[in-house]
Formats: sequence, structure tokens, C-alpha cells
Amino acid sequence: MSDRHVLKMLRQMASGRWSVEVAPAMATTKEFARLAAIAQQFGYEYAGIRRGSGYVMSFVPDLGPQARARAAHNWAQYPHASDGGARPPLAPEAIDLLKARITFDMSALYGNQVLRSIGLVGALLVFGLLRGTTPTVFAGIACAVLVVGVPLGLAVNRHRRAKCTALLQAAGFIPMTDRNGRLRYVPPGQLPGYGDPNAGRA
Repeated sequence: MSDRHVLKMLRQMASGRWSVEVAPAMATTKEFARLAAIAQQFGYEYAGIRRGSGYVMSFVPDLGPQARARAAHNWAQYPHASDGGARPPLAPEAIDLLKARITFDMSALYGNQVLRSIGLVGALLVFGLLRGTTPTVFAGIACAVLVVGVPLGLAVNRHRRAKCTALLQAAGFIPMTDRNGRLRYVPPGQLPGYGDPNAGRA
């Protein structure tokens, strides 16, 4: 992930935008977590991640008094952060917790992707049977890959999700269901409307 994504994010936050989205073309979960940790230093909170052409991570202002005070302090101490200047140091434990939250959210997206893939292959198989040999062969190969890959992928996904759950619960994060029906873990004492970029608008 290039630094330009960090600068673009900070410029939007400096302008006071309510909802900020960042979509690095290629980023690891740790890089996403680092981005979210920087956002926290300047008064914004990780609100969720979704699929676009890649992954799109969103942030909303953290209206808690501690977050407001931290943001005011950091903008005063690092006035050129959004122009490529110095930024406050990041705590490794904060990055680890954000990585767990982001990974947990991504695991739900992975499950949805698997279901879509199964549906697509099923449709391709039916199409192949109706149209001829070649599409049927491709559909058969895809089905074989899914038979092997899906159970393995789901098992890895469950393990990763359980590991993140344990870490977040130990840190006091609270499970909640968002407006899309997805289970999320939010920081203790989080204000109502968390994760909804439209919450709090006039």
C-alpha cells in the first residue's frame, strides 16, 4: 500500500468529511490495520470493510471525548501530517486489535464469496449441459476444484474467525449486528450508529 492512500485519507479527514473511504488496490490485513490505526490518531474510527473492485475500508468520526481530545492534540502536534509530514507513532497492540477486527469482517465477506462461486459454477454446469461438451468440461473442472477447495477454505476461515473472536472478546470488544445483518465487534462504549456512515447526519 503506497503512502498516497494515507495522505488522501488524512486530507479528507482534515476537511471534516463525515464518511471517508479508502480503497488500496493491493493491501494486506496488516496494512489495512495500520491505515485504520492512523485514522484513530486523527479522530476517526474504523467502520467496516466491503468488496468493490477490491476491498474498500470506511471510517466515520469517533465522537467520544477521548477521541476528540486525541485528534485535537495530534492535529496540533502534527499539522503537516496530511501533506506528508510527521505523524504520531502507532501502538503495536492497537494495530493488532484492528487487524483482528478487519480480519473478522473480511471472513464474513469470504463466506458470501464462496456462496456466489457455488451458484455461478452451478449455473455454468446447467448451461454446459444444455449447450454442449466444452462448457460442461470446464464446469466439471470448476466443480472438482470447489469440492476440494471450499471445505478447506471454510475451515481456515472458521479458524481465523475464532482466533479473532477470542482476541477481541479478551480486549472487551462487544458483538453487535449491523444494519446489514452482519455480526461485528465494536469497541466498548461505542456511540450508537457505529458502522453506519449516515448515522449522525443532520
